[in-house]
Amino acid sequence: MNLLVCALESSSNVHLKELKKYLSSDTVLFGVFDKQLGKPLYDLSHLAIMGFVDVIKKLSFFFKLRDELVEIAASCDKVLLMDSSGFNLPLAKKIKKKYPNKEIIYYILPQVWVWKSKRVLKLEKYCTNLCSIIPFENTLYNDQNKLHYVGHPLMDEIKEYKTTISTSNIIVYMPGSRKSEIKSHMPIFKQLVKKITNKQHMIIIPTNFTQEYITQNYGDLSDFIISNNTHKSLLKAKFAFICSGTATLESAIIGTPFVLSYIAKKLDYIIANFFVKLPFVGLANIFFYKMNKKTIHKEYLQDDVNVNNLYKEYKTCNEKEFLKNSEILRKYLKYGSSQNVAKIIEK
Repeated sequence: MNLLVCALESSSNVHLKELKKYLSSDTVLFGVFDKQLGKPLYDLSHLAIMGFVDVIKKLSFFFKLRDELVEIAASCDKVLLMDSSGFNLPLAKKIKKKYPNKEIIYYILPQVWVWKSKRVLKLEKYCTNLCSIIPFENTLYNDQNKLHYVGHPLMDEIKEYKTTISTSNIIVYMPGSRKSEIKSHMPIFKQLVKKITNKQHMIIIPTNFTQEYITQNYGDLSDFIISNNTHKSLLKAKFAFICSGTATLESAIIGTPFVLSYIAKKLDYIIANFFVKLPFVGLANIFFYKMNKKTIHKEYLQDDVNVNNLYKEYKTCNEKEFLKNSEILRKYLKYGSSQNVAKIIEK
């Protein structure tokens, strides 16, 4: 089977890697994805952008990319879209218009419970199957025949969890995967390294980043141990400092206490604040709040992201309580999704 894939995010490609294990051996991927999974159109590291301003700057490129993917769809049996609704929904529309009978599967659905709830209508119109990873998403969709709760992919990918308080001396740092995130967080993380003494400081860097990209955006990393394995590193860690993203949910599931931080460009933050009406940024906090009106970790945004605030969370963290809440979260998410999505694709 020839499968057109559009997976623009680093996190989506982690899920895609797990999913590929359950696809037939004769399945060939075409489109946009991590180069470790095949031969994509473009190197994924050049496509990692964040925010309204960055998107506007690259509009012409993304229009060109969309048109290229529509043409490739002609020779593919099915289409798999993952996350990145700003790009993938218009792509789904174009593919559906040109090839009305082409099966389109959307995995890692847009967060319509955050904003732009009308996207539900577009998803149901353009897509054949909608693979949900959020337990409460089913209440937001009208066509229950298209919607499938497949479980959360992290429950496939994370093989080990913490059950006791860690005695490790490793502190993990995750400054994000986008250039703006990395450059905003690294100066603060480097100050934390100086403040937290007698510990091993481990920084996690995506495997698809070139050495040139790392040097330009991370700067001097001589005070850090470099790791490319998120799950193993978080499992070993005593505590983690994590830029908002999928990694915060990973840490919460594994049971490693952390603090979430995020610094957006001012214009992006103003626009997001206007549209997004959620009390929290972190997925684990959103899930926990849906369950019992509580949170599982602390969040700091914009100017509140500073050495003193992050250090305070490190010093005052209740590890026993975090472990208890981590177990509750795992039970809520239930099971993994890779095998379920593979069955839907190959049906």
